[in-house]
Amino acid sequence: MTAGQTTRTTTQRLVALDIDGTLIGQDRRIPPGTVAALDLVRAAGHHIVLATGRSLIGLGPIATRLGLVQGYAVCSNGALTIRLDPTAPTGYAVVTSRHFDPSPAIHQALEIAPDVRVAVEEIGWGWRVNTPFDPGHLNGPQKKTPLSDLVAAPASRVALHSPGIGHHRDTLSATEVTATPAGPDWLDLTAPGTSKAAALEAIRTRLGVPAEQTVAVGDGINDLEMLAWAARSVAMGHAPAVVQAAADEVTGTIEESGAVAVLHSLLPPDVDVGSLSPLAAQLATAVVTAHGAAKIVRVWHGIGAGLSRCEVWTLRDGAWVRHAPIPAGTGATMRAIERAAREAGLTYPRGDEGRRRAHWRASVLHDGPAGFDLPLSLT
Repeated sequence: MTAGQTTRTTTQRLVALDIDGTLIGQDRRIPPGTVAALDLVRAAGHHIVLATGRSLIGLGPIATRLGLVQGYAVCSNGALTIRLDPTAPTGYAVVTSRHFDPSPAIHQALEIAPDVRVAVEEIGWGWRVNTPFDPGHLNGPQKKTPLSDLVAAPASRVALHSPGIGHHRDTLSATEVTATPAGPDWLDLTAPGTSKAAALEAIRTRLGVPAEQTVAVGDGINDLEMLAWAARSVAMGHAPAVVQAAADEVTGTIEESGAVAVLHSLLPPDVDVGSLSPLAAQLATAVVTAHGAAKIVRVWHGIGAGLSRCEVWTLRDGAWVRHAPIPAGTGATMRAIERAAREAGLTYPRGDEGRRRAHWRASVLHDGPAGFDLPLSLT
């Protein structure tokens, strides 16, 4: 295992990425090149799936900063799976949520540590707590709630915070919960059998991605099952020794943009993305990786997330299928797309003799608005 080890491929994959310590640092900064690399990996047709211990309320702002407003995401260590959807009022739709009876575990925790802080997650809002947690410990607002109310209804996730509570993982697991430590003073409780890996496997099945085409990158103890699940597992360079030992590879630290090196290894080696503008690099990546008899870049211009889109489609078995989004093309003019295509060394019809405009043609999807297509091919 070596830092920065890479494996080149253009096969469509499911790429599961932890957030804290993998895509953002403790200072809440996103390492340079991360967003650009994520855009290129999506343009290559891969499925990016965020898999985090964060609650849903903590996922949304980070996903937006990363440019990930579509696709699946796993929250609360696997208790919740959502589909990011910019057209939805909330920006997401809940796919699955796993609940459990928190009463036995909470009462057991109070016996172990009478001063333990208990937080019960309220999906999409915040937390109900017996005692307020310190700022920064929980994502979202907190509401102080009597113990009787905390244990009254099924919960998706419970957070316990007290000195040494992590050492009582086995005792709490015996109350028929999954207990996931985040250091010696913190335990997350979820339903039995809950993990990032279990949620990701359900997504993989739904997407039809072969098991051997899965990648996972993480840095924490709560990533161990995810790393074991993936065909290619990568630990961050600053991860604990047990996490590094569980992975196939070790990349750089968060300060070294270690996740970026892994993302770049998923791109086609014959596209020099560093010499191209973002739009040109994404177009070239998409066309090179799209397997089919023909390729087109398809745009929708209009107001709203459902209308302003840019994607590459490919012709397979006589039908046009969506290959990948072109994030930098959203809202771009047709002329800008033509210019980027030429920069990337792609060719397209120029229309009738004497016309300077490219040969865009109108198209209408059976389930969407009218758009415009431009055929693209490699020089």
